[in-house]
Amino acid sequence: MKKSLFKVLARINKLVLPSVSKLNVNKLSKGDKVLVAYKYWVTLHVLD
Repeated sequence: MKKSLFKVLARINKLVLPSVSKLNVNKLSKGDKVLVAYKYWVTLHVLD
């Protein structure tokens, strides 16, 4: 059940949240860094 929840979150993230793959990580604002960290956290739990 936990993995399916994270799969749903990952799909929602892909549809709603902006892509940050083309941005320079060193120049991100604090809010953008939080967004990257959240997307990373969800991705790790989907792959687990």
